[in-house]
Amino acid sequence: MGDGDSLCIGRTTDPNEWIEVRLSDFSAAELHDTGGPAAKAALERLALRHEAICTSQRGHNGRIVSFDRVIARCEIQSRSIGDRRRAR
Repeated sequence: MGDGDSLCIGRTTDPNEWIEVRLSDFSAAELHDTGGPAAKAALERLALRHEAICTSQRGHNGRIVSFDRVIARCEIQSRSIGDRRRAR
């Protein structure tokens, strides 16, 4: 996982096959900013080793890719990770 609003997804355990995703419906502090490490840890507790379904979406800039990450809404058990993060 990158930071508190991005994660890697893939169908296998091989990191070479993973895609880095930027959550479209949640924004967290950057890793080097205050709160960044805590945001990353919260996302890891929520999403690590769970099956997620991610659907690409256009960001505020109209693009699907932002800083080499695919912008997507990701869900675990039909509930968005962004909604789950806001609920905590």
